Amino acid sequence: QAELGKPQRNCYTLPGFDFSYGLYIHSTDGGVPEAIGHWNTVKPRTALVQKMPRDFITMNRGALKAGYTTAREFNLYYKAKDIRCKDDEYSRFKRSPPKVPADFTYGITTRPCTPFFDLLQHKYKELWMEQQRALTAAQRLEKKKVIKDKARETRTTVLRKNPLPAKEESFWHLPHLEKV
Repeated sequence: QAELGKPQRNCYTLPGFDFSYGLYIHSTDGGVPEAIGHWNTVKPRTALVQKMPRDFITMNRGALKAGYTTAREFNLYYKAKDIRCKDDEYSRFKRSPPKVPADFTYGITTRPCTPFFDLLQHKYKELWMEQQRALTAAQRLEKKKVIKDKARETRTTVLRKNPLPAKEESFWHLPHLEKV
């Protein structure tokens, strides 16, 4: 039963102080004496020596200098002088890294902070309005130039380009004039 006036507990009671948590393995877990008495260390793996690919450019150059021209002679030269590509440890970049200043920082610089004083004064709005005014003024000047360059059309020039349609003859006559 729940205790009177208290919320009901929804957890388990913990074991006593002499209880040890975890999994006990009889063969390896001997505590401190086992750790002091035996040094079970992991043996280091020998790194597999990777065979670098053949350097055919250098071997071809050497074969040509030796005077070989046929494919058979080239194969014999490859077997005699097996030249491999150099490892990256001996590359030019690793031997002499680029000179950079001590205070040099790699990466992208941070954006400058937005000036709040300009925001409060609506400075960006004013700059935009100025740009729009300048744009409309430039468009007006362009329009004026176009109008000045173009000759005005008169009625005659318009009629030459688009002549009026020819009048069709009307076959209808007044009824009292038909007998005349």
